[in-house]
Amino acid sequence: METSSVSGQTKPLSTWQLLQRRSEESLTVLALALMVSLPLLESVLRKFFHTGLSGSTGFVQHLVLAVGMLGGALAAREGRLLSLSAATNYLKGKWKSAALVFSNSFAAAIAFQLFVASVSFVLIKRESGDIVANNIPLWPVLLVMPFGFGLMTMRIIRHGGASWKGRLLTLAVTSAVVVVVSFSNISPERLMVPALIVLIVATILGAPIFTALGGAALILFWSAGQPIAMVSVDQYRLAVDANLPAIPLFTLAGYFLAEGGASRRMVRIFQALFAGIRGGPAIVTAMICAFFTTFTGASGVTILALGGLLMPVLRAAGYSERNALGFVTGAGSLGVLFPPCLPLILYAVIATTIGTEISITKMFLGGIIPGVLLMGLAISWGVYASHREKKEGDVFSGSEALAALLDAKWELLVPIVALVSLFSGLATMVEAAAFTALYSFCVETFIYRDLSVTKSVPRIMTECGLLVGGILLILGVAMGFTDYLFTASVPEHLVAWAREFIQSPWVFILALNLFLLVVGCLMDIFSAIIVVAPLIIPLGKEFGIDPVHLGIIFLANLELGFLTPPVGMNLFLSSYRFRKPMSEVIRSVLPMLGVLLAGVLIISYVPFLTTWLPGLFR
Repeated sequence: METSSVSGQTKPLSTWQLLQRRSEESLTVLALALMVSLPLLESVLRKFFHTGLSGSTGFVQHLVLAVGMLGGALAAREGRLLSLSAATNYLKGKWKSAALVFSNSFAAAIAFQLFVASVSFVLIKRESGDIVANNIPLWPVLLVMPFGFGLMTMRIIRHGGASWKGRLLTLAVTSAVVVVVSFSNISPERLMVPALIVLIVATILGAPIFTALGGAALILFWSAGQPIAMVSVDQYRLAVDANLPAIPLFTLAGYFLAEGGASRRMVRIFQALFAGIRGGPAIVTAMICAFFTTFTGASGVTILALGGLLMPVLRAAGYSERNALGFVTGAGSLGVLFPPCLPLILYAVIATTIGTEISITKMFLGGIIPGVLLMGLAISWGVYASHREKKEGDVFSGSEALAALLDAKWELLVPIVALVSLFSGLATMVEAAAFTALYSFCVETFIYRDLSVTKSVPRIMTECGLLVGGILLILGVAMGFTDYLFTASVPEHLVAWAREFIQSPWVFILALNLFLLVVGCLMDIFSAIIVVAPLIIPLGKEFGIDPVHLGIIFLANLELGFLTPPVGMNLFLSSYRFRKPMSEVIRSVLPMLGVLLAGVLIISYVPFLTTWLPGLFR
């Protein structure tokens, strides 16, 4: 019997709930499967028959929108919408119940207003008569937006309390907020500041990130007298970007690898290669984490999925518990700068959207050497911290290394498959991502037989859809907030301010690093790219900084922000995964934080490290 967990209580599902759950999961799996299949079919037809699949690009782009909304609804159902704060973990009894009601009430009110905005957007598109492709009307496809936001509203209310009393109170507060916003005689301008303050408090108490950013966009557009449908317009505009499908597809490839036996085989390879070397387990940990973060795009996933495997490796090698904890936590974000990691793709997409043309290929090339530098510095600290005494029999064995390499040869080809298909010109970005996902699926399912097509694969695709949906949801509503910042000429004001008070590009880079460290520990990397990158890109232009170099500085700082106390996201995830107090996790990660900070400063002030490869392959 399947069960659901709401507010910490597990209950059996009714027949209707089970049918609804299966339907949502099946639609998510179908959407991801089509996202893989259509680009591959397009590529084959173009290569061998000099033709294409009519409307393929449009269908795939709108499938991204569907995955985003369905995955967001799944995340809301499971209570796993990404949040910036874990304040409720420190509250008890009535205080915790009150905080849940407060944060969920305002989150639900914002989700409902996003539902209203998406309905308005659908009606506009119905009148315009726009099509997806092949004369298929657009507006029925867009119904997934109000459908998703409607489900999220109901599910956020449901998570407002462990009992019906708490849920009814959440519903009452949500309804009161909606009534005040919709029917009050108070002018929106007067309500703007109180509304933003309430939003900040709700966010601190655990309201999801998408409601924080979407709520800010709704409040600002509303107070400026502009239609709130603008938020849905911007969400749709980002969702159908030509390169955005690469994000869920590369993530799916990473999930197949992480859920199969790849981690076990990779650990065996690196243990065999670095056996007998002081700090060998640190090298193993850094390389494994970088490999998986590169494909999942989320360092938190790496910590949660591989932490239980890597911690015993370090402890068995003689590392203290503190050093092992700090190293695994810090190594979790090491793959962010390696291609084809998702933040590199997203940064290029956003930069191009606001008028600064940066190819994804250049971002991929620009991140390789800085990524190697950060990984090398992390490994150096791991070697320094090693107190292992060489054990009898723990020496390099050529036969074991060869056997391990042969055992994992198909998985070692995954990054080569991804990069060769892209850089060779044989496939577009999305086609390369689809091929990588299919290759990873085939390797784990048919070659190693670690995954079952009927059992494991649907579960993995659903989990991937849930994660990707939560991310795409944040990106979409954050785009509305960014649009308002441009409408209010915030980038122009920042450029004017910087021109007046900062004269040297070196001083600007230092100030930028300090600012991004704060951003990195307060925001997740994806929403930070959407909201903050459009503000700093014009500043970089003003000071003559190469746009690819600026992008790598930006992402390297956000990578470091995962570890920056007091609210770096990887600190919370590590605390959760290893069941350690936050204070202990923070103390353990300080050496890695210092080492990686030195690497970020080197990357910032030595542009050659970033610009050499893009220039070489120009």
